[in-house]
Amino acid sequence: MSTVDRPALEVAVVIEREARPNRWQDWRFRITEVLLHEAAYGSEPRLLRDDGKFARWLHPGFRLELFRDECEGYHLNLTSGAPVWFVMWRIDDEDPSRAAPVIVSVSYTEAGRWLDAQERIDNVPLPADIAAWLQAWTDEHYRPEPKERKRPASFQRPQDRR
Repeated sequence: MSTVDRPALEVAVVIEREARPNRWQDWRFRITEVLLHEAAYGSEPRLLRDDGKFARWLHPGFRLELFRDECEGYHLNLTSGAPVWFVMWRIDDEDPSRAAPVIVSVSYTEAGRWLDAQERIDNVPLPADIAAWLQAWTDEHYRPEPKERKRPASFQRPQDRR
């Protein structure tokens, strides 16, 4: 079995933590950016700033690969009117003041599966150049399944209707 090269991008994720956003929460997290990886980011998460109220962390080292069986999800993202990165993230079990991204995708259906599994998902806008790269690949590989016409039940014998 041969391995097929898949297009891929190396990215980094920035997550922001807000301290005491309201009287019911100690912490609130949100993904603020997904950036193309640069060597200067290193390989370990690092604190970018912390002013006591807001803290931002850079998490490098995510690989986004495109897969043919996810083409419909890419197509749905691209045709949504506002393509996005989808980032699944989790709060640290031992320190609820920390959270980290787990995986990055551009597939609408993959993000839907994560939501069905009750994961935390944020999205941030996909830059135009990345959207164009994704669109070119999707155009080459996505073939929508033909829609089958369903015969109206009124034209079927009563015993054949469901």
